[in-house]
Amino acid sequence: MKQDRKFGKDTKERSFGGGFRSNYGSGFSQGPREMHKAVCSDCGNECEVPFKPTEGKPVYCRDCFAKHRPQRF
Repeated sequence: MKQDRKFGKDTKERSFGGGFRSNYGSGFSQGPREMHKAVCSDCGNECEVPFKPTEGKPVYCRDCFAKHRPQRF
């Protein structure tokens, strides 16, 4: 490992807070996600979502989700 002269620890350990490395946010370490069938609450079309739908909460297909998502600035 490459030594960082300024801090005295190797750069990998310093940059990840004491050597702890998490796969959070990488998106590719888990393999393919399990998809669940659902019916869109807006248009009524059948779709697949990457989570198990909860009864009583709306589920949207890709197109309808884009309509309901708050705009980014």
